[in-house]
Amino acid sequence: MGNLLKVLTCTELDQGPNFFLDFENAQPTDGEREVWNQISAVLQDSESMLADLQSYKGAGQEIREAIQNPNDIQLQEKAWNSVCPLVVRLKRFYEFSLRLEKALQSLLESLTCPPYTPTQHLEREQALAKEFAEILHFTLRFDELKMRNPAIQNDFSYYRRTISRNRINNMHLDIENEVNNEMANRMSLFYAEATPMLKTLSNATTHFVSENKTLPIENTTDCLSTMASVCKVMLETPEYRSRFTNEETLLFCMRVMVGVIILYDHVHPVGAFSKTSKIDMKGYIKVLKEQPPDTVEGLLNALRFTTRHLNDESTSKQIRAMLQ
Repeated sequence: MGNLLKVLTCTELDQGPNFFLDFENAQPTDGEREVWNQISAVLQDSESMLADLQSYKGAGQEIREAIQNPNDIQLQEKAWNSVCPLVVRLKRFYEFSLRLEKALQSLLESLTCPPYTPTQHLEREQALAKEFAEILHFTLRFDELKMRNPAIQNDFSYYRRTISRNRINNMHLDIENEVNNEMANRMSLFYAEATPMLKTLSNATTHFVSENKTLPIENTTDCLSTMASVCKVMLETPEYRSRFTNEETLLFCMRVMVGVIILYDHVHPVGAFSKTSKIDMKGYIKVLKEQPPDTVEGLLNALRFTTRHLNDESTSKQIRAMLQ
């Protein structure tokens, strides 16, 4: 594995960690295996979640007809019967976010614990670093699909209104066993977010930091900034890029880079855009803008709209201009 971790000489003092992270082939060592197995069990469902979300068509027409004809019982039943299975699907996505939250906290525990630095962890535990990257990659893909699908919130709003109305009429509904009021409230908060999975990861990371008071916050933020730096270096360095056997790995790298920057911005006290942060925002935006526009527009939008500190006074005008 030594050749994978070959460290290049840094040309700039502030360039940060510089090594190849094998996103395509990293295999767990004995020390990583227990956590790796646990995360793998969660990630094996990620592709089916995305496929399910991609095929989500919604019940817009049935809902419109039911609202326009409130006295037509058949149309009310048709809309209700269309929405119920969709709500069960939405519950499955929400429950997956909870599994992802636990998985991320386990990974953070492994990748930040003493005596190693975050850079040493990422170099030594490449299979765990790869799983962390896969969680971020899934998260940005899920949120991109969710943002493009207004049917999700429309369906869920209709479901909640109908449930409330039927409660007033004392009607017992089987689906309440599946999605009761408490579950519906939690799902409602989740889907109200523009990027619900990213919000889940941000909350999980913030929670991890506040729960582990003996662990310096720098261990967590350095883990994120190191991952971002490694992705940037791999995208910029022809020698590293040439090691990727799959064209998709480049987009994977870009998504992971943007994902960790957003997490860093949510967790770090001053965020990613401050001059004092370990995130070289100008450099990262420049790397993204050198890629084909159709592949990165969604990622630039993620930086524009899902970060917390972009509009802070401490953010330079140049960075804001780059993201306009």
